[in-house]
Amino acid sequence: MTDPYRPLKNAFGRFETGIALAACPNARGGFTVITINSFTSVSLDPALVLWCIENKASTFADFSASPSYAISILNDRQQSVSERFAAHSPSPLVAGEYEIWRTGAPVLKERLAGFDCEVVDRHRSGDHVILVGKVVAFDSKAGAPLTYFASRYGKGPYTD
Repeated sequence: MTDPYRPLKNAFGRFETGIALAACPNARGGFTVITINSFTSVSLDPALVLWCIENKASTFADFSASPSYAISILNDRQQSVSERFAAHSPSPLVAGEYEIWRTGAPVLKERLAGFDCEVVDRHRSGDHVILVGKVVAFDSKAGAPLTYFASRYGKGPYTD
């Protein structure tokens, strides 16, 4: 079956993005994690960020119910982590892979940057919901990002 959205997806794919994980506690006593590339900063004062989730995503209900989420920006050595949480039923996070900060949402131990956020707004727009979060804790580390361009991973020469 031909994807009627392929031309639009190809055009969107011409914008190189970073790769991150969004994670939240779920009602089953564990964590829900998804690979994203829609993450962006919104405001410095107050510190706000956002990311978008598709209404049909298998993780949608958990993120819709959660009052918080964490974002882990992936480094250039974490393509397998991105692929793992892009799968429909990924293996869960295991002890030693993550840290818990203020909100109870997990942040990967290995990351380029981390943001612990309280959800302050949700906006329905098209086939997605935009989750705006107030940053209550964050960090950043030296390194190069894992990127995505034209449906392919990249590991640019970027570093600091």
